[in-house]
Amino acid sequence: MRKIEELVNLFKSRELKITPQRLGIFKILEGNTSHPSAENIFHEIRHIYPMISFTTVYKTLEVLESLGEILKITIDGTRKYYDPNTTPHHHTICSRCNMIADVNEEFDMPRLPGEILDKFTPSNYHISFYGNCRECFGEVKDVSTI
Repeated sequence: MRKIEELVNLFKSRELKITPQRLGIFKILEGNTSHPSAENIFHEIRHIYPMISFTTVYKTLEVLESLGEILKITIDGTRKYYDPNTTPHHHTICSRCNMIADVNEEFDMPRLPGEILDKFTPSNYHISFYGNCRECFGEVKDVSTI
């Protein structure tokens, strides 16, 4: 994600409103590596702007995503998290606590079978590794349930 000043200029150039609430959302996301959900951001910004609506947070995140300023990470089709790091990278995702961490090592693009390549031209890829973080793995008593 760009710096806040650059985001303000981008929004202005697209004739999008710059409100104190949006600036607060930008500040929460800037340099954030925790991959917050819209709910996390909403709870954090309510301390500063108690009257902010969840819709304002969600719509701002949608705009940022449409502008390519954040990435949306969807877990199991329902839970959505946001990553202001838009450079190519991968993630580890804890299946118990949903903690998401960046994997910044580069991987070679997986080779797709010829029958897929006949019908599809990949332009990008993202790999998510699912498992248990160190804290959750320590809580798992029966390893066979993992």
